[in-house]
Amino acid sequence: MSFPPVYGPRSRALILGSWPSPKSWAMGFYYGHPNNRFWPLLASLTGEPVPAREDIEAKRGLILRHNLALWDVLASCTIEGASDASIRDAVPEDIAALLARAPIEAVFCNGAAAHKLYTRYMQPVSGIPAVRLPSTSPANAAWQMERLRTAWGQALEPYLR
Repeated sequence: MSFPPVYGPRSRALILGSWPSPKSWAMGFYYGHPNNRFWPLLASLTGEPVPAREDIEAKRGLILRHNLALWDVLASCTIEGASDASIRDAVPEDIAALLARAPIEAVFCNGAAAHKLYTRYMQPVSGIPAVRLPSTSPANAAWQMERLRTAWGQALEPYLR
């Protein structure tokens, strides 16, 4: 099973990854690879300090203070390392259960794999089209932080208030 979703009563925008990386599993929380730009990017967009890598509660707080929710598309899968391209035996999370508990209005996918998996497995249930955002993974070296900030900022700005 994947990590439980992070959400609250004001979570209007859901950010989805595909599946936790080995570094995230070792850390015990989303985006645990030290070179993943997810947490520095969110901190930059919200004007908050970057949470310490080990500070899971600070990361949760950052998500919740800004009306966001965080989860992965898959509840389980077979994968080689951190290669989304190798995902097999995909089992999606129960998006209907989350939507029944949180006022999600918009879905944003962190990268192409999350978007493809969401579109296939979750969108038919949720009815909410997802916005595909460029991946914050260190493997996406073509997107420097400023480009990520612009793309993510334009998409998330209405929900970060």
